Amino acid sequence: MAKIQKITPFLWFDGNAEEAVSFYTSVFGNSKIGQVMRNGDNGPGPKGSVLVMDFELEGQHLHALNGGPMYKFTPAISFMVLCDDQKEVDRLWSLLTADGGKEVQCGWLEDKFGLSWQIVPNVFMEMIGDKDQAKVGRVMAAMMEMVKFDIKKLQAAYDGR
Repeated sequence: MAKIQKITPFLWFDGNAEEAVSFYTSVFGNSKIGQVMRNGDNGPGPKGSVLVMDFELEGQHLHALNGGPMYKFTPAISFMVLCDDQKEVDRLWSLLTADGGKEVQCGWLEDKFGLSWQIVPNVFMEMIGDKDQAKVGRVMAAMMEMVKFDIKKLQAAYDGR
């Protein structure tokens, strides 16, 4: 039996959880929709409509709830996605900002559902973990000027060019 994830993000949507889950599972590989719980005769929503869905994105288990209009996403909670290369950064950025998503700053964006994402190249994390604080400072300064991460510009800053 597979081990159950002890702590699972539970995302609150206003009636569009099924649309959001379908979108997210189309964006990320190694993703799937799991159990779908629908409202019954006594559910808070219309009978047969989605109440809760569980799903996986890149092996990360999540839940989505159609909870109503009372709560909205804020940037105080975001998902950070580590990317192998610029092609992956560009692909995810394009998909997640499409159809009403918004570019923010420093690798952050907000998707069309209002959920915040950080699309971060792995190499950035390596660079800011360097023991040479001059390199780290240059990389951080370059990052502060970016909306979407640009690996070539990060590398130039890291190298002092």
